[in-house]
Amino acid sequence: MIDLIKTYRVIGGKKVNLSSYPTRADESLGDRASVSKFTEEMINRMRDLQYRLYVEAKQSLLIVLQAPDAAGKDGTIRRVLGRMNPQGCRTYPFKVPSSLELRHDFLWRIHACVPGAGQVSIFNRSHYEDVLIARVDSLVPPKVWQRRYDHINAFESLLADRGTKILKFYLHISHEEQLDRFESRLDEPEKHWKLNAGDYAARDQWDDYRKAYEDAMRKCSTPESPWFVIPADQKWYRDAVIAGIVAQTLEKMDPKLPKLDVDLEQIRQLYEAARSKLSG
Repeated sequence: MIDLIKTYRVIGGKKVNLSSYPTRADESLGDRASVSKFTEEMINRMRDLQYRLYVEAKQSLLIVLQAPDAAGKDGTIRRVLGRMNPQGCRTYPFKVPSSLELRHDFLWRIHACVPGAGQVSIFNRSHYEDVLIARVDSLVPPKVWQRRYDHINAFESLLADRGTKILKFYLHISHEEQLDRFESRLDEPEKHWKLNAGDYAARDQWDDYRKAYEDAMRKCSTPESPWFVIPADQKWYRDAVIAGIVAQTLEKMDPKLPKLDVDLEQIRQLYEAARSKLSG
């Protein structure tokens, strides 16, 4: 099976040029029918391994989703990541900081949502907003957001030392596909709640956001918490790649079910006695 982790991982420390990354599917996973089958296989494997992770209760997984508007963060959660057992998985959307959150450092609200042992946390946007929108919209001075890369790396290193694996996905959508999806929001009443004039203003800052993402990936993609650039123009391919990377990562984490700590024969005898009493 293709090593999706290696294929889509960003190597930190090197210049990142998003225009050189594809936004559409290649043939590595086959045609669309083959890709759909692969996606279901990976989701099933992901769910099985997440169960083991939950029962083992030693390691944890943090999944970060970042993207331009309409690239599919919600859809990825709904169709792929949201199919994990919710008993051991939580999703956290990070919106504009509240007045309380603004009275603390930028990582305060993030740290409260990281996964505990045996858990999976999914971030819909994340601490990276503080080197993205904060930078592009000049919400803080450059000397503030420039220091945050080091803060982020230290924070993620702390989580890794605690046993948390971090996967950071950038959903790579083209300028043209984004506009097509904006059109679908206009045409479908059930999507009208997503309409936002600010999304169109952000299109004028496309290059500025690209530069901000490129710098974040170059400075903050590490072996312990890598960035991945995911082709996102085709939802079915995006879902397949993310499902595959999560499943392959959990495989490498290799969570174990606990060893049996009871007398199995005694339990069988108790079961048979209870069954006999019920039928008698």
